[in-house]
Amino acid sequence: MLKKLLLMGVLVFWPSYSSSESIQPYFGTTPNAAAGGTTWDMNTVLPTPLGLDINGVIYNYTIQKDVNDSAKVHVQNENADGTGYIFRETDEWQVGSLGGTEIRKVVPVIPNIPRQSWGDGSIEIEGDATVEDPNVVYMYKVDPCYDPQFDPNCPGYQVQMPDIPEIDVSTIYNATDDEAVQIATVETDTDIYEDEETSENEEEDEEREEMRLEAALAAIDNSEMFANAFAQAQILAAMNLAIQMNSYYASNIPGGVYNEKTVLLDKKIEDNKQGLRNGFAQQLLHEQMVQEQYK
Repeated sequence: MLKKLLLMGVLVFWPSYSSSESIQPYFGTTPNAAAGGTTWDMNTVLPTPLGLDINGVIYNYTIQKDVNDSAKVHVQNENADGTGYIFRETDEWQVGSLGGTEIRKVVPVIPNIPRQSWGDGSIEIEGDATVEDPNVVYMYKVDPCYDPQFDPNCPGYQVQMPDIPEIDVSTIYNATDDEAVQIATVETDTDIYEDEETSENEEEDEEREEMRLEAALAAIDNSEMFANAFAQAQILAAMNLAIQMNSYYASNIPGGVYNEKTVLLDKKIEDNKQGLRNGFAQQLLHEQMVQEQYK
């Protein structure tokens, strides 16, 4: 009977929404909220996804009372903001109603009420009566696109652009701070370039000029050699790093002998009759062509 009520409730609320979203809402029901007694915490009853709304309550119980007594039974939920009840359904049991009577109800909740509005639930009794075997089930609907970022197909979805920090390249590498540049730009010993008193001997002057030229060329060669050596060292370091980052893995290739598995049952190969006919025809054609050249 309870299954029929659940099905009936789902059919009642099925056309209550219309959406062209590619990701459709889905429906569900909770376990028995009153399985542990006549009070319950909704945080332990309802599932936790965003976009969950309660759209109906199904309950049943058996009343126990004297035929001459009247009573009221309230199935209710407090409002989570602390003001009254978000849901309350009352059953009045008049004088003359028999104890042991079971009641079953499907109560629609219109409009759908979000999960966060539902406070603690309870079954409250006014009068001299008790309830047995209470069963309270909540029907709910979940809209996965309540948060548009749930899926790219949700309306309102926005592509998140990564936050790329701006980097000052000069703080990473400054060419003027490079050791090779500093060494290459160090002023060469200028003692050999200092002006000297002109010698009266022209041969000494020519030798001195040659010495200056040789010293200048040597300084240039040393700078170039150091720069080349430094560049080669940088290349070798990068190659070593690449080899370390991409480790090689050794693998063994199975060897041994692979024996032939094909077995001839009768060990006899028949002549290819078609091949014999083709060969015979080609021989006849050849002889005919040879004979033609003598005519």
